Amino acid sequence: MRNLLDRFRGAGGTSGSSGAGTFRADFTASLVVFLVAVPLCVGVAVASGVPAELGLITGIVGGLVTGFLPGSSLQVSGPAAGLTVLVYEAVEQYGVAALGVLVLISGLLQLAMGALGLGRWFRAISVAVVQGMLAGIGLVLIAGQLYALADTKAPSSGLDKIFSIPELIGDVAGSADALKAVAVGAGTIVVLVLWPRFRQGAKVLPAPLAAVALATAATAIFDLPIARVEVKGLLDAVQPPGGSEFQALAEVGVIGTVLAFTLIASAESLFSAAAVDRLHDGPRTDYNKELMAQGAGNTVCGLLGALPMTAVIVRSAANVQAGAKTKASRVLHGVWLLVFAVLFPSALGIIPVATLAGVLVYSGWKLIPTKDMVPLWKTHRGEAIILIVTAGAIVITNMFEGVIIGLLMAVAKTAWETSHVHVEVSGREDEGVDGAGSGSGDKPLRVRVRGNATFLRLPKLLDELEGLPREREVELDLTGLRHVDHACEMALATWTERHNAVVKRGAALEERIPA
Repeated sequence: MRNLLDRFRGAGGTSGSSGAGTFRADFTASLVVFLVAVPLCVGVAVASGVPAELGLITGIVGGLVTGFLPGSSLQVSGPAAGLTVLVYEAVEQYGVAALGVLVLISGLLQLAMGALGLGRWFRAISVAVVQGMLAGIGLVLIAGQLYALADTKAPSSGLDKIFSIPELIGDVAGSADALKAVAVGAGTIVVLVLWPRFRQGAKVLPAPLAAVALATAATAIFDLPIARVEVKGLLDAVQPPGGSEFQALAEVGVIGTVLAFTLIASAESLFSAAAVDRLHDGPRTDYNKELMAQGAGNTVCGLLGALPMTAVIVRSAANVQAGAKTKASRVLHGVWLLVFAVLFPSALGIIPVATLAGVLVYSGWKLIPTKDMVPLWKTHRGEAIILIVTAGAIVITNMFEGVIIGLLMAVAKTAWETSHVHVEVSGREDEGVDGAGSGSGDKPLRVRVRGNATFLRLPKLLDELEGLPREREVELDLTGLRHVDHACEMALATWTERHNAVVKRGAALEERIPA
């Protein structure tokens, strides 16, 4: 045991703390994270359209595999609300059996990217795109879980979910059973909002577990006729991918889904790592190793046919706040999940689906940066527009296309802002004082271009050059440019050549005309 503790301390422990004291802190923190993880693992699985046990399997792998690997010492991984919408769409289109292949290939891609040192480059992704991605996920998640609150099947597309809400309200109003389910879900949300204010209770029991426990107890006491979670058993839920599922990789849509899994899971994990690093004073995250740890976890999840995993900020923050010192806390939380899934699987069968929907509606709302929008609009309006467009594109189209649109907008905005170009003209003072245009006025204008000349600024640049006197030749100086693309270089050379040719022809005609 002492050797194991020493290994944990060496990989991310707090210096100066005793082995027994460190393990005691990690043991306590692991129980807190376990209690937070159970309802979230089950809720994400149900919302994704897969057996509840698959969410627990992903949580177990996140603890026992990813939790043991180097990268981030206190970050906790498992199934996340951020991938719920994408997983649901993939399951609807390709089936649960194909999920393992999608997750497996995504994990292998993450391993490759980490080995190639690409982990740190995810920090270059525009924060507005990531926030827009999470906001879009949150909106679609909330819209979909409103139907689960009423024990009703949700429409497939994000727009249909939103446009069908008035019809849903009418159906709920006319059904006593649906009203009871909505009441349970709404009560869950109320507990999630108010429980943290009850500080003594919040220290003993995390808000998600308290909300699920109270809603489950109320459903049992009053014998409410609402849907419960379906239980299959841990081994029965495991569905390793077969040969027929691998054949689906030839489809273009499947490749797009794999890339979306990889991009979103990696970005969310590494942004979460940056946030967790700000919560503690221990070792900082090695982004490439953390990406490889996430890839290893997703590879195992894919082999088991489970949900994809990411680092989860809710569980990670709970881990830090509970006093965790080393990675032992997140490994132990995986042990508790395994014990729970093996010994008490029937406990899942008494949980109402509506209360898990309430947990996810609350989680979806937390994904939307409501507090940041007004300050962002005032200080960085372009970033706010990217955020809004990305979120809207995800709702209107799908996750992958929405993120691509956001990334393209971010790149275009950056290219536009960095393409600053200035034109400096000297030699205007050389005009003849007699106004006849003689003498020094025949000297060429010296035009110096500074900055970054790209095709985005070419119209503005040519407009400024067209405003120069037509009777004076031009000497163009491009040495002040930090960057010039081919389009600008060719356009500027062509304009200068034509302008000077016109000036020379005009001068020749004047010489031929007798005074």
